Amino acid sequence: MAGTVRIVIDDRSIEVPAGTLVVDAAKRAGIDIPVFCYHPKLEPAGMCRMCLVEVGTIQIDPQTRQPVRDEEGRPVVRWMPRLQTACTTRVAEGMVVRTNTLQVQEAQRAILEFLLTSHPLDCPICDKGGECPLQNLTMRYGPAESRFDYWDKMRQEKRVPLGDLIILDRERCILCGRCIRFQEEIADDPVLGFSDRGRGMEIITFSDPPFASYFSGNTTDICPVGALTTTDFRFRARPWEMTPIPSICPHCPVGCNITLDVRPSARKGGWDILRVMPRQHEEVNEIWICDKGRFVHHFATAEDRLRQPMIRRNGELVPVSWEEALDRVAEALQQAGAEAAGIAGDRLPNEDLYLFRRLFEEALGSPWVTMDPPVFGGEWVARYGVGVGTDFGRMGPGSLVVVMAGDLEEEAPVWFLRVRGAVRRGARLIVAGGKPQKAERYADPILRYRFGTEALVLVGVLRVLLEENRVAPEALPRLEGLETLKQGVADYPLEDISRQTGVPVEQLKAFARAIAEAHEVVFLFGREGVVDGEAFAGMAANVLALTGHVGRPNNGLLPLWPHANTQGALDFIGVRPLPEEVPVLYVVGADPAGDGRAMPRAGFLIVQDLFLTETARMADVVLPAQSWAERDGTFTSGERRVQRFYKAIPAVGEARGDWEIFVALALRLGQRWLYLSPEAVMDEIARTVPRYAGMDYGALAWTRPQWPPVGSSRDLYFGGTARPNTAGLGRVWASEAEAPEARWPLFWKAPEVPSEEAVLVVPVRRLYHEGTLIARTPHLRSWIVPWAARMHPETARRLHLEAGQMAMIQVNSQAVRLPVQVDPAVPPQVLMLPASLAPRAGAVQALPVEFRVEVGDGALPH
Repeated sequence: MAGTVRIVIDDRSIEVPAGTLVVDAAKRAGIDIPVFCYHPKLEPAGMCRMCLVEVGTIQIDPQTRQPVRDEEGRPVVRWMPRLQTACTTRVAEGMVVRTNTLQVQEAQRAILEFLLTSHPLDCPICDKGGECPLQNLTMRYGPAESRFDYWDKMRQEKRVPLGDLIILDRERCILCGRCIRFQEEIADDPVLGFSDRGRGMEIITFSDPPFASYFSGNTTDICPVGALTTTDFRFRARPWEMTPIPSICPHCPVGCNITLDVRPSARKGGWDILRVMPRQHEEVNEIWICDKGRFVHHFATAEDRLRQPMIRRNGELVPVSWEEALDRVAEALQQAGAEAAGIAGDRLPNEDLYLFRRLFEEALGSPWVTMDPPVFGGEWVARYGVGVGTDFGRMGPGSLVVVMAGDLEEEAPVWFLRVRGAVRRGARLIVAGGKPQKAERYADPILRYRFGTEALVLVGVLRVLLEENRVAPEALPRLEGLETLKQGVADYPLEDISRQTGVPVEQLKAFARAIAEAHEVVFLFGREGVVDGEAFAGMAANVLALTGHVGRPNNGLLPLWPHANTQGALDFIGVRPLPEEVPVLYVVGADPAGDGRAMPRAGFLIVQDLFLTETARMADVVLPAQSWAERDGTFTSGERRVQRFYKAIPAVGEARGDWEIFVALALRLGQRWLYLSPEAVMDEIARTVPRYAGMDYGALAWTRPQWPPVGSSRDLYFGGTARPNTAGLGRVWASEAEAPEARWPLFWKAPEVPSEEAVLVVPVRRLYHEGTLIARTPHLRSWIVPWAARMHPETARRLHLEAGQMAMIQVNSQAVRLPVQVDPAVPPQVLMLPASLAPRAGAVQALPVEFRVEVGDGALPH
């Protein structure tokens, strides 16, 4: 077998890939070598010496090139004089390893005894008890008793806050360095380190604010003892008291696999989510999650959840029964008929979106349904989205990742980790945007364009590809509209494009050539500063189609959608304009009024949500819906992977699943819907929706062995690193370009470009932002960036503003009052507002606007 070597471990001959570490080779053979500092996702360190083994090589006769044998016919082994660390030693042909000899056992006992000399006897109260590698390995390999006197142990601080989210117990720490190495190697946030030497060595954080990282919670997972704990879980439960429920993160388009650990709770009136753990999926999130996914779950059991239906009477919303509320909604919908309109949020599961669309089309005969928020590029993702089987973990030399008009770490943190991993393996990264971002540390080149000109930048790339005849030969027979594209691009000289965008001609050429010459290209596109979304997405699709980077794995478009099921909302609802005025408006899982987005004037407003949002406060009927934790369902991630999540807790109050409410309304409107569960809805989707063909719950539950095998019941290797995935890996629906005979249409329209004199309002997305869900997570409040209007010093001077002043900013007839923040990193002629606030000023994307600033007093908006 090419690229493999044969070795012998404990008299067992195995074949493993060349370069494998001995500790991993043993694991593949079903042999556990105990470790503390080693982790398969981190670089070897050889710090703890727990993995010591005997290593030798079979002696080869130089004449015959055959093994030398002893009198009994066994190969003669040359043993190294000292034990070797299995976590730093790589296999070689003819290597022999012994993991269970008397010498090895004595070394393991000695290391454990040494580690325990100052380790506290906290097991009865330690958060890690029951899933602790130190506990497990001591029981299996350690001494029965210690020679050291308990009263002579070194005493250290038991509660050291490393930040608002992580607590360090210095007595429990065994100085394995996993947390430090994770922050340096995986997260690239080197904010932890060792201080002092000898027995006085300790972990410290030296960032300001402390432990400044979006991935800090992962250090508690990979810690092999109970030294690191999260502030929201510390001392709350023991592992065996909780029930692990497989789920999907409900926040961003990555679709991270997670586990909700739940326990009965009298305080919550049923069950409570005590913690969120990563669930292994090597093609999606590996074994990592970001801190937003880990901590922003408290909204599901928040005290201010809607718990009863309400109807407006005498100007006030008052609680009523479900029967009364549903009858009133059905009556209003029936009277409106085909003139009724609906808005569905992109956090709803697929099953609910499917039924919402059917409710309007079949029960009411109305076409007026749209998703919120509106996004662009959905049709191009369906056509040229990344191919089935795309995996950043398999990208390396010859691979190219492009990130444009989006901040990868802020908008899809785990994709940021995975792209960085691909770069470390040899892939190339190009970042194009209007402002700096962390991913630029690994990018070559970096294209800094003027906000609003992103589509024009890609026109320049297309011009280079066409002028230099870099259209892929295999793409030519399948392309449609090539001549129209050539004619359109010909009107844009590179020099003019460079002048308008601010990108030098040579950089445009380098960008185009890098895409054309790469073996595979994944193009991540966002919405930051985009003025003409239709043109931007279409031009990105053109670039990939011309160069043949569509229709296969590790090639295609990958959108930085705003939420976990934006793709599902596009699949089942889509984006379409609604009439300015409607008799009835039904808003589900969205808050257009609170987000500042325009919605039709309605004679009767129905709102279905988790909380009494700004839109709900205006409603005539309010219906309490269930969160994703209270029901089964599916989300479709940005890579179009359909994944199932499971019910973890009972319904809060009288809340019902959105699908259940739609069924009750359909029955009142004369439909014969017989769905008894989300599974029944998904069965119908799998039969009737071509993209989702065959994707019933059974099909989504398929699994396969994954490497490394973390979290299994027999695992003494990585401890509580992550949960194993036994609930399903999901399925990806194929893009249109993947069909063997598919044509590849091209797009053309002259891109809209804002005037160079216009001040551009640019909403900036942050991982932690003011929002309905994150507001219910007190542990993250200090990380939310305060609202401010950020601008370049020159822009501030032009507008006669100074830092710290309160300014009334009016955009598209809507006004907000914000403090002014002067920042040289902001491009001139740009006003940056938080994305959670910017829509209040009418800016869904970047907007060239009639701009007016009034200096005045006043508080921040609430």
